[in-house]
Amino acid sequence: MRTENAKENFLGVLLTLAGGILWGFSGACGQFLFTRKAVVSTWLVPVRLLTAGVLMLLYLILTRGKRIFEIWTRPKDVLDLLLFGFFGMTGCQFCYFTAIQYSNAGTATVLQYLGPALILIWICLRGKRRPTAVECVALALALAGAFLLATHGSLHALALSKQGLFWGLLSAFFLALYTLAPIRLLTIYDSVEIVGWGMLIGGVVLCAVFRPWETAVSVDPGLLGGMAGVVLLGSIAAFTLYFSGVRRIGPGKGSMISAIEPVSAAVFGVLWLGNIMTVHDLIGFACILTMVVLLARSKD
Repeated sequence: MRTENAKENFLGVLLTLAGGILWGFSGACGQFLFTRKAVVSTWLVPVRLLTAGVLMLLYLILTRGKRIFEIWTRPKDVLDLLLFGFFGMTGCQFCYFTAIQYSNAGTATVLQYLGPALILIWICLRGKRRPTAVECVALALALAGAFLLATHGSLHALALSKQGLFWGLLSAFFLALYTLAPIRLLTIYDSVEIVGWGMLIGGVVLCAVFRPWETAVSVDPGLLGGMAGVVLLGSIAAFTLYFSGVRRIGPGKGSMISAIEPVSAAVFGVLWLGNIMTVHDLIGFACILTMVVLLARSKD
């Protein structure tokens, strides 16, 4: 029995790790499309969400049948799902990829990972309690990491473009909203179903707003390959692998392992896209990743 549990735990770690790495790779693919294929976020994000949402839901229909439509039979659940799709999924994905467009995959992903610090602040305010000593250290690390990424230690100038910093911080806010919004739904429905519907809703909303079909895009093997990385690997495969792993090892350990995402995005950015990482960037990355691990461990 113990050997079987050890194998299941090991498999869970591998699956969760693979999901996090693919999320990071998705960010690098986004940067590739922005810098090498002249794509903009107002085209990429609507197409990505709509395509991934449709494909994920088709897969769920084939594997689970009509059960995935049950959520639409309960008005309260429909309202929560629409709010999650409109604000959580749409805001998180659009702000994240726009931050990549104005900075790079590694920096944008790390800035987005300030979201757990915002969740902690919300929890403390709502519960009317002071943060613990560990939580205080985590918040200090989050602030230090954001400061180093934005300024490289200088009080007089930004090392990051204003647009990159703005959209990166906004993506952290929407990541917090993305995490908190579907909590009640996740106690009733499978997480993959919620993500699939959220992507479809977000894709429809952004398509209506930005009309991506009116944007001129040069379709070639490079663009198709980048989109495959963003949609198939970075969305469908990543979410499926991650949640499959979390079911085996639990959300606490899963959230710690998912911190591989910004590391993955940074490594792909340096090795593939030629991004330059300074010492200040590396220290900032380390601060924010340590914050994520501390907060994840405090939940266990």
